[in-house]
Amino acid sequence: MLASQFLETIACEEGLDVNELTQKLLQGTVVIPHNPRHRKSTLCAIGEGCSTKVNANLGTSESQLSLEYELEKMHTALTACADTLMDLSTGGDLRHIRRAILRAAPVPVGTVPVYQVGIEAQRKRGSVIDFSVEELFETIEEHADDGVDFITVHCGLTREVLERMRREKRVTDLVSRGGVFLAGWMLKHGRENPLYEHFDRLLDIARRYEITLSLGDGARPGCLADAGDRAQVQELLLLGELVEEARRQGVQVMVEGPGHVPLHEITSHIVLEKRLCHRAPFYVLGPLVTDIAAGYDHIAAAIGGAIAAWAGADFLCVVTPAEHLALPGKEELRLGVIAAKIAAHAADLAKGRPQAQNRNRLLSEARKKLDWETQAMLSLDPQVFSRYRLGEDAHAPIPCTMCGSFCAMNLLSTYLTAYPCREENISI
Repeated sequence: MLASQFLETIACEEGLDVNELTQKLLQGTVVIPHNPRHRKSTLCAIGEGCSTKVNANLGTSESQLSLEYELEKMHTALTACADTLMDLSTGGDLRHIRRAILRAAPVPVGTVPVYQVGIEAQRKRGSVIDFSVEELFETIEEHADDGVDFITVHCGLTREVLERMRREKRVTDLVSRGGVFLAGWMLKHGRENPLYEHFDRLLDIARRYEITLSLGDGARPGCLADAGDRAQVQELLLLGELVEEARRQGVQVMVEGPGHVPLHEITSHIVLEKRLCHRAPFYVLGPLVTDIAAGYDHIAAAIGGAIAAWAGADFLCVVTPAEHLALPGKEELRLGVIAAKIAAHAADLAKGRPQAQNRNRLLSEARKKLDWETQAMLSLDPQVFSRYRLGEDAHAPIPCTMCGSFCAMNLLSTYLTAYPCREENISI
């Protein structure tokens, strides 16, 4: 448990009583991912009663190996107010990249250790599924020792879940890269998922290094047609059992979710996860509400994310316009973070969070006063605010360039001053 002064600070930021926050941490309905080895990281509470948090993904690929550029992307994501980061690198010196990101990142950082396991197996033996159980757990411990705050581990993708997926005849099969690495390993070796079979060993590492486990959704739907099928639900049932075991052994745990989900089914998906996984914090990718928004998937994800967070999801993973198409650059990442922050803020408003409501009210009051500086400060993207406000004319008049002298707020303010309401003129 964190020191009391840190808990008091977090509780104040979240608008919670410190005893209430402590109770939620003990129950496991809130987690604070923090590896003591990542000394410069801020503390971020994720879960029930907390503001909706947003994660941004970084990472190299075979075609983009520049660490410098990934650090620039990190700065872009943080400027857009991402709460956490994940390093999903698949190209170059993976440990060097991870350590550099951890040294530079002032927020919690997550990873997916099985990526490194598979990529190193590919380099050494020519196949991403040619790795040993020992190599898998050694790599997990390496990530923990480096200071990673939370790791995605696809523990619930078992042989039984794979068999259900086969019988379902899914449209997109498995779309989780880490899930596919493990599925291929299971199919080749005829053995159970080592992360499930040796879950106690995983918990031992997590407990010793004080890292948070993010139980990955290896069977998440990759299209609307696959949403809510038996393979997805079977994995969720297993994850619920693993949540209970992790809590018994004093390990912080959250659960990852879909994926692609039709708009009208999002609430039921969230309610089901919360029930089956004992109100564990829920970390969702989107969910995307349509499959045909390539190039605009950040919008499809923001629509789904707002509904999901309003229904009880706690943590939104950024989806960029480049999703399904390419590795995102700085601008794509910025747009994705802003879209996710809009979804998170909209959900926090719907949940009645005072901080969100106060920010909204203050911006509206500044809009009424034509106080552009305060509007920029309170907006989610001050950079774009200023660009639109001053882009056409750096000496723009007090109203915006759309309405000019016909500004509704400016005109009414003038009329109310010039023609004050008289009681005798008011008829009921």
